[in-house]
Amino acid sequence: MKLAYWMYAGPAHIGTLRVASSFRNVHAIMHAPLGDDHFNVMRSMSERERDFTPVTASVVDRHVLARGSQEKVINNISRKDEEQRPDLIVSTPTCTSSISQEDLQNFVDRASLSSESDAIPADVNYYRVNELQAADRTLEQIIRHYLDRARKQGTLDRSVTDVPSANIIGIFTSGFHNQHDCRESKRLLGESGISVSQVIPEGASLKYLKDLPRAWFNAVPYREVGLMTATFSEKEYGMPYTSISPMGISNTADFIAQIGKLVNVWASVLSERRLNYRLYVENQTKFVSQAAWFSKSIDCQNLAGKEAAISGDATHAASITKILVREMGIRVGCAGTYCKHDAERFNEQVQGLCDEVIVTEDHTEVGDTIARIEPSAIFGTQMERHIGKRIDIPCGVISSPVHIQNSPPGYRPFPGYEGTNQIADLIYNSFNLGMEDHSPDVFGGHDTKEISTKSLSTDRKDINWTPEAESESNRIPGFVRGRTKKNTEVFAKQNDIPEITADVMYAAKERSSP
Repeated sequence: MKLAYWMYAGPAHIGTLRVASSFRNVHAIMHAPLGDDHFNVMRSMSERERDFTPVTASVVDRHVLARGSQEKVINNISRKDEEQRPDLIVSTPTCTSSISQEDLQNFVDRASLSSESDAIPADVNYYRVNELQAADRTLEQIIRHYLDRARKQGTLDRSVTDVPSANIIGIFTSGFHNQHDCRESKRLLGESGISVSQVIPEGASLKYLKDLPRAWFNAVPYREVGLMTATFSEKEYGMPYTSISPMGISNTADFIAQIGKLVNVWASVLSERRLNYRLYVENQTKFVSQAAWFSKSIDCQNLAGKEAAISGDATHAASITKILVREMGIRVGCAGTYCKHDAERFNEQVQGLCDEVIVTEDHTEVGDTIARIEPSAIFGTQMERHIGKRIDIPCGVISSPVHIQNSPPGYRPFPGYEGTNQIADLIYNSFNLGMEDHSPDVFGGHDTKEISTKSLSTDRKDINWTPEAESESNRIPGFVRGRTKKNTEVFAKQNDIPEITADVMYAAKERSSP
């Protein structure tokens, strides 16, 4: 737990609330002080929904702290049970209210005695995990709860469906393009002859969770959320799963090859016809996805020699790195993720594809790295977009957290073959090409006198320029002035020169000349 004014992944209770509010007819009660209850507004904005977010804040104030939370928690659960009759009420504290160390499990158990709705407390360590880890754990907890109940009641159906089928696990509210990705994933599976049994948790009904084991396999499009549920299902019910994210031509082909293996295992057992997806992949790559053709076109050749920096969640950052390097021939100077809990897997995915790997939750470290390598474009989160604005480098947003403008109403999937087109557009349009690099300077209206530095840290020391040096720099053509001043400052810092004069400029120029 640490104090921060900006975070990549939010606190744990946000992840719990995202999962709970994704299910149909599930209500969440957040036991928290004022200030921790911003989730409702955040979700309404990002999802652009008409309905109210099914989350109630059980406010912890000085009166509650004085006499304890038991009465308030129980009353809130009972009130929501009477008003809305949800199938499940999930109670969660925040890291702030957890300081009181009250027995929330006991409160929920007592409320359940008089409640017709199921009620459970979220089983999450709010001090040690972040938003994504908590979401993964909460989803697994809910699935386990209802499957264990069905098994004890004898209502669990273990027979597989007559036709190949799959569950999509991990699509949930306020995710990056999750609704679009879900639609495209359904289409990808449907065209492969696989019906989608259930999508969880987004829009899922709890009464159908007992049928999850009937699917032939589980598909987990994002490693951040859903992997614990898939692992649990494999261990307890023998359900295989694939965690390959079908983003990009090669990853999509790998995904289809993997589901082909999973389907054919069941086909051999059930005496069904084995499936071969080779022709499907060829046709989709040639005629549906334009990315393969585009990567060989003269337009994409304009990206030769360009360098990119990437940062985001592990799934999107690794996928975009592979697409840039393997499919579009763009060099990646730095690939990074804030998912420290998945660092080992991320390193395996990007090994040999980039010059350096950075795994950190500190956005200033990411910013300093980007400023140091000076890429032609950045692909990252909302924070990397802000970093790019500060140092005048374009940025394409590829991962949460994002601004509301990156939650488009239009169709923008990342998975599948339509996703390859969307990603190719995003990548190509994120670079400054040709005359864009310096036409604003040539035609006026763009001030290039201010330059970016090699560091975005707040404790850096600026180097002074004498009036003579400033006058000399103004004689340099606009489209190379910024780079020249930057190189001069680097030379001065390397040689411990506190002030830049005209002589220092000449010395820096001689040093950089071949």
